[in-house]
Amino acid sequence: MSHENIRYEVEDHIATITIDRPKRRNAMTHAMNAEYGRLIAKASADDAVRALVLTGAGGAFCAGTDLSDFDTQTPEERSGDAPGRQPGLGWWALANCPKPTVCAVDGPAVGMGAEFTSHADIRILSTRARLSWLFAQRGLVPDTGAGTWLLPRLIGIPRALELLFTGRFLLPDEAQAIGYAHEVVAPEALAERTRELVDAILRGSPFAHRLIKRLVYQGASRTPEEHTRESFDALQACFVSEDHREGVRAFLEKREARFTGR
Repeated sequence: MSHENIRYEVEDHIATITIDRPKRRNAMTHAMNAEYGRLIAKASADDAVRALVLTGAGGAFCAGTDLSDFDTQTPEERSGDAPGRQPGLGWWALANCPKPTVCAVDGPAVGMGAEFTSHADIRILSTRARLSWLFAQRGLVPDTGAGTWLLPRLIGIPRALELLFTGRFLLPDEAQAIGYAHEVVAPEALAERTRELVDAILRGSPFAHRLIKRLVYQGASRTPEEHTRESFDALQACFVSEDHREGVRAFLEKREARFTGR
């Protein structure tokens, strides 16, 4: 059952989705994809959740699509929908989650697993992480479309094309050097460092986070004039929000802000 392989926990306003199928290096089945998307939608709609962490269990992040599961499907079934697609969140549920998302990558992230890392806002890698977009070696294009849209925007067109054409492994030090990884840490420090980063994020306004994320992602396909107009509208919404009033009060009273996301 999919719920046995996709774990979901909420603690201290942080939702954590863990891909947990270590015997198959956390390779995804169709049922797991459906559960993965459902849980992202659940976290997105939960006002108690202010940040989302995606990770894998057992020394692996995600080895991509389980080809044995893939082989049992007809071509029509394979092309029926995008991995993790959810109503209201579109084709990239994680990227379209309105809350900050962090991907904690330990071990291989291959194919769809590499795509999932591109969907996240921030990536932290362990020293044993390795990422590969090996779709061309299987006669495919990147299966969520992230490799051909998000990845070039994250690391540049030439680097993205080289990774997509060759399918070679992107190792942690290089991933950090080209700006794909925020940080590289020892495997035993990954959970702690991820929590420290998320705790720092949680000190900000959830209301502002939602608007910032929307502006950044949608800005990639707007003209500067369109983006400036949208930014101004978002700023006006901030000015009348409860979070802005609380942020000002906290600054004047020299204390930590207690944001509500409204």
